[in-house]
Amino acid sequence: MIPTLEWLPNGVNFLDQTKLPLEETYVLATDYQQVATVIRDMIVRGAPAIGVSAAMGVALGVSQSKATSIEALNAEVATIGDTLAATRPTAVNLFWAIERMRDKYNALATAGTPIPEIKAALIKEAQQMYDEDIAACKAMGAHGAPLLPQEGTVLTHCNAGALATCGYGTALGVIRAAVERGHKIDVYADETRPYLQGARLTAWELLHDNIPTTVLCDNMAGSLMRQGKIHAVIVGADRIAANGDTANKIGTYSVAVLAKEHGIPFYVAAPLSTIDLQTATGDDIPIEQRSATEVTHSNGKQMTPNGAAIQNPAFDATPAKYITAIITEHGILRTPYEQSIRDMFDKAAAKPELVTA
Repeated sequence: MIPTLEWLPNGVNFLDQTKLPLEETYVLATDYQQVATVIRDMIVRGAPAIGVSAAMGVALGVSQSKATSIEALNAEVATIGDTLAATRPTAVNLFWAIERMRDKYNALATAGTPIPEIKAALIKEAQQMYDEDIAACKAMGAHGAPLLPQEGTVLTHCNAGALATCGYGTALGVIRAAVERGHKIDVYADETRPYLQGARLTAWELLHDNIPTTVLCDNMAGSLMRQGKIHAVIVGADRIAANGDTANKIGTYSVAVLAKEHGIPFYVAAPLSTIDLQTATGDDIPIEQRSATEVTHSNGKQMTPNGAAIQNPAFDATPAKYITAIITEHGILRTPYEQSIRDMFDKAAAKPELVTA
C-alpha cells in the first residue's frame, strides 16, 4: 500500500502530498508542532489520515515531555491537543482522534499509571488507530463493492483513497475492492480545483494500481452524465451530520445535484468516526476557509487580477436527499439516515468486529 504516514522512533514520517504526482518525497515531523504544520499545510490530508496524524502528534508530544508530575503533564497534554485541534476545523476525525487520545491519557493518569508507561501506552494507542483505519477501509470496500457496476465508469471528486487514509482508501477503497472482485471499472477523476487533489492525487494512486483513470475538468461532469457516460459517483467525506448531510471537498454538492438529475447513484464512503452525532445538519458543519493564494496562483504564477475578491471555502455540504447510500466499515446506511445512523452506531457498539471478506 502507499505509505501515507508512518510512526518512526524519531518522529512521524509523512508522504508530502503537495509534491505529488511528480515528486515522491517525505517529511519527518519530529515534534507535535511540526505534525500540526504538516496537517495545516496539507502535506497530509483526508479526514481519516488527519485523525491518525493528530493521534500520532499527541503521542509524539507526550513521549517527548520532560514533565516529572502528572499535574505538569496534564497541562502539556491540553496544549498539545489544542494546538493540533486548531489546524483544520471541518474534518471531524481530527477532533475524534484527539479526544480518544485524551480519554486514554486521562484514564491512565487517573489510575496513577507512571509517566513512562503512559507514554508507551499512548504510542500504542496511536499505532492501533493506524491499524484500525486500514481495517476499516478494507471493510468499507467489502461492503461497498457490490454497489458499483460490474462494468462501467465511476466518477469521484477530490481524493478519498490511500493518500487520504492510512492505506487502501474510503471511496477509492470501494473502487479497489470492486476491481479486485473482477468488476471492469474505468474511473473519471474530477480535477478538484483549486488544490487539484483529483488531478494530482487520485489519478496518481489509481494509475499506480493499474486502474484506468481519466482526469476531468470540474465543469465537465454534467455533460458526460447527460451523454450516459457515468454510471455511478462515489466520494469520501470530512464530516457527516446526524441527519446524513455530508461535508466533502468543495464541488461535491454540484456533482450530487447533477447525479440526482440524471438518475445516477451517488455514494459516500466514510468510517463511523466521520459521522458527528453532535452536528444535527449540514448547516451546522464549520467550513474551513483557506488562503486566497490557492485560487489566485497556479504553480507560482498569478492567474487573477490584483484587487479581485476571492472566495476559497475548502468544503461544501451535500444534503442527505441527494445521497443514495453511505458506506461504512459496519455496513450500508440508507434513508432515513437519522434512524439508520443511530442503528449503525448501536450495531457497532454491540458487534465491533469488521467484515472484510
